[in-house]
Amino acid sequence: MPPRICIDCSPLLVRSAGVKTYLHHWLAALRAMHPERIQTFLEPPGKTLDHGGGPGVHPARLAALQLVNRLPSACTALFMQKPEILHISNLLRNCLQAPIVSATIHDLTAWITPQFHRTAQVTADKAFASRVGRHARGLIAVSENTRQDAIRLLGTAEQSIRVIYPGVPDSYFSPNPAEASRASQTLGLTTPYFLFTSTIEPRKNVDTLLDAWASLPPAFHRDNQLVLAGMPGWNSGGTMRRLAQLARERSGVRYLGYVPEGLLPGLTAGAQALLYPSYYEGFGLPVAQAMAAGCPVVTSHVSCLPEVAGGAALLIDPASESDLAFAIRNVRESASLRERLVDAGRKRAQAFTWRKAAELSFQYFNDLAG
Repeated sequence: MPPRICIDCSPLLVRSAGVKTYLHHWLAALRAMHPERIQTFLEPPGKTLDHGGGPGVHPARLAALQLVNRLPSACTALFMQKPEILHISNLLRNCLQAPIVSATIHDLTAWITPQFHRTAQVTADKAFASRVGRHARGLIAVSENTRQDAIRLLGTAEQSIRVIYPGVPDSYFSPNPAEASRASQTLGLTTPYFLFTSTIEPRKNVDTLLDAWASLPPAFHRDNQLVLAGMPGWNSGGTMRRLAQLARERSGVRYLGYVPEGLLPGLTAGAQALLYPSYYEGFGLPVAQAMAAGCPVVTSHVSCLPEVAGGAALLIDPASESDLAFAIRNVRESASLRERLVDAGRKRAQAFTWRKAAELSFQYFNDLAG
């Protein structure tokens, strides 16, 4: 009898871009394949992905999460049907009572780049790792780079952690010119543009991107735009003020803020290139999405990003303004380079489908139950 799996959905209750996006699509893919085997814990209502959240949106479920985290496991077993496998997130501090505990490791940036997080976040991530280490029979890593980080930094046994790549939503694999045009019209984009999409926070290295853009000739700014899409994140005040100033100066920089999920495939497909100079990633979903959408990618040569790009992107030193500026001009001025990156990216993106992720996940859960 295949094991029943309970997915802890608490990340869907809070404002969190990457983990929330992953969990939303992963859960949908698991249900599409074997709905009878999936239970959920603290799942919010509705099937659409909304990056908002918090106590003002889900007060009852977040209150229940706090209660569960404070009660003994014997009591909290009342909150769910007893599954064979419980897959937990870093918000659920009480592992409840399940024969087998599992979890996904997204990144080890709390260990590697702690300066890019709140102190409380670093503490919470390390506490989660300690908890998982005591209880989990198996772990999913979202990249081989993350798997190796977990083995090296957490002492995770090699045989107990498996790489299962996240997927890219189907809508990114089939955007057409009409969708790109609709996104541009809706968002008021009238000139060729380069795109950055992610939360605005120090780890994403937006200030180096802005420096690189500023170093380009005035004529380049007149003919092209740098478009940034994403919510403000932790410690983003200085960058947000800089974006506002650049908008007043007509520097070719446009900050869109949060862009609805339905517009992102068209926005990505219409870009000259995705610029993603992050200092460290566990997976780097915008890179995979851009490749699927036929958008050339310029990204960092660190962490998992070369692994995800798989030779289909221009790799730069994230600390080098000149590296990034040169790559931007190179992509814009070379039609043959753009064509090569688009073709290679579309082929590489076939490795990142949610159906494949669901198949490998059920195989992983079956192996855990053994």
